[in-house]
Amino acid sequence: MLRLLFFLALAVVALTLWTQWRAARNEARAEAEYPPIGRILTVNGVDVHAYVTGEGPDLVLIHGSSGNLRDFTFHLADRLATDYRVIALDRPGLGYSQPLSPDGTPLRAQADILVEAARQLGAEHPIVLGQSLGGAVALAWAVYHPDRLSALVTVSGVSHPWDTGLGTYYSVLSSRLGRWLVIPLLTAFVTDARIGQQIDSVFAPADAPDGYADHIGPRLTLRRAAMRANALQRRHLLGWVEELVPHYPEIAVPTEILHAEADRTVSHDIHSVPLADTIPGAVLTTLPGSSHMPHHTDPDAVIAAIDRAAGRAGLR
Repeated sequence: MLRLLFFLALAVVALTLWTQWRAARNEARAEAEYPPIGRILTVNGVDVHAYVTGEGPDLVLIHGSSGNLRDFTFHLADRLATDYRVIALDRPGLGYSQPLSPDGTPLRAQADILVEAARQLGAEHPIVLGQSLGGAVALAWAVYHPDRLSALVTVSGVSHPWDTGLGTYYSVLSSRLGRWLVIPLLTAFVTDARIGQQIDSVFAPADAPDGYADHIGPRLTLRRAAMRANALQRRHLLGWVEELVPHYPEIAVPTEILHAEADRTVSHDIHSVPLADTIPGAVLTTLPGSSHMPHHTDPDAVIAAIDRAAGRAGLR
C-alpha cells in the first residue's frame, strides 16, 4: 500500500512539473510570436502597454474581458487614425500591462491607472471608449475622473447588475484551487481548435473576421498570470458594478451607447437600456442582430458614434 501511494505521489509530482513546463513553454512562444506592439509606460510603478497612432482629438480605447489592445488594432485603430489620435491600452493584468492587485483589480483602480497612462501620453481630456467589460472601466473613468475626459462611448458595455451568476467556468478559475491547478492545465494543454471555438462563440452568430485569431494572439490571454487576473476581475465584477450605478446620473460628458439588441454575452436590455435612461443626455443606438463585437461586425456604426461624441464635445 505504501509503495502504491509512493508511486501515485511520484506520478502527481511528475504531472505537475510537466504541466508547469508546458505552460511556461507555451507562454514563451506566445510572447515571442506576439511581443508588445506599442510602448511600455511606467505608471505609479506599474507597467502599462499603450499603442498610439494617428492625429487629431485624443481617443482612448479600452478592451473587454479575456482580451488585449490587439482587439482594436486588427482594423479599427487604423480607420480611426485618419481623424483621431488613437490610444489603445491593455487593462491591468492583461496583455502586457501588469496587475495592480493579486486579488483582482477593481474598476476604479483600473480607471485610475489608465487615466494616468493617458495623461503621460498627453491625453488630458480624451474621448473614452470601452467595449464589454472595458465599458465598465470607461464608466468608472467618467464617474471617478469626470474632469479627465471629453466624451464617453460604450460598446456592448457592462453597466448594471445581473442575476445569472458567475457561471461554472469563472467560479472554478477564480477559486484558489482553480487559480493554481486548473489554470496551469489550461495554459499547458488547451488546443488551437478549442481556442477557435471560443472565439467563434464570442462572435456568434456572425463569423470572426478572417485573420482575427492570428492577429490578436489568443495564447497571450492563456498565460497563467493573465488568466488569474481575468478570472478574479470577472469574479468581483458584479460588486464593482453595483458600486458604480448610483453615480451614473453624475456623468455630464456627451455619452454615446451602442449595443446589439440580441447580444448573447452582455444583455442590451439589462445594461444599455437603463444606462441610457440614467446618464443625462445619453444617446442609445440599438444595433440589429446579436453581435457582441460590433467594432468588428459593424465598425461603421461604432465610428459614427465616436464622431457624434466628438461633435457633441466640440472636438469636430
